[in-house]
Amino acid sequence: MSDKFEQVSVLKKANVYFEGKVTSRAVILADETKVTLGIMLPGDYEFGTDSKEIMEILSGELKVLLPDSEEWQAITGPAEFTVPANAKFKLQVATVTDYCCRYVD
Repeated sequence: MSDKFEQVSVLKKANVYFEGKVTSRAVILADETKVTLGIMLPGDYEFGTDSKEIMEILSGELKVLLPDSEEWQAITGPAEFTVPANAKFKLQVATVTDYCCRYVD
């Protein structure tokens, strides 16, 4: 994936989760694809998905517990992992983590 997006719209209102420890901004690409760009502070989190998500970890360290898995996977950015649609996943974020989430239909 490229290091930048061109010809995009950015929604001004931030998505704020877990008392401000996880934030993101929605970016709408020229082809109407939605991505979010965000920051996660250290902590333990559980997220739910509606769509398939590709989480690109740009920098930071975390562990992810994906659906139907019993083992935590260590991630050090840059790296990525995929979460299926209609699922929950857990994160243990060790350092401030910069991420980009792509939603796939």
